[in-house]
Amino acid sequence: MAVCGDIWRAGERLRKGVMANLAGTGLDFACFDVVLTLRRQGRGGALSPSALAKEMMLSTSAMTSRLDRLEKLGLITRETDPADRRGLKVALTDAGFAKADEIVVSHVSTEERLLNRLSAKERDQLRSLLRKIGE
Repeated sequence: MAVCGDIWRAGERLRKGVMANLAGTGLDFACFDVVLTLRRQGRGGALSPSALAKEMMLSTSAMTSRLDRLEKLGLITRETDPADRRGLKVALTDAGFAKADEIVVSHVSTEERLLNRLSAKERDQLRSLLRKIGE
């Protein structure tokens, strides 16, 4: 129980730190995650909603609501897939790229601040141990 309690408390501390960093950006963590996933595709890159959901390990219905919010904010576009008229491709707009680039700097800084007590070796060890739980 103590190990699980420590993991829960550490996870909650990390979650609160990331949420505090996102405050005022207009994005919740769910939308932030979509924006960063699309940002990794690069300019001109796009994913279908189902591929995006699969990459993020979400249901397609959860993805649809996130995409609706991001489209209303002008951060993404949904366009017909040129290879399949029935399909869609999701891509970041210029505003979406700017938002991703703006937030990722403070996000990485926040994560570093939250993990700064761990050495590089300890971080590697922690990742290895957590992967064993997640398998």
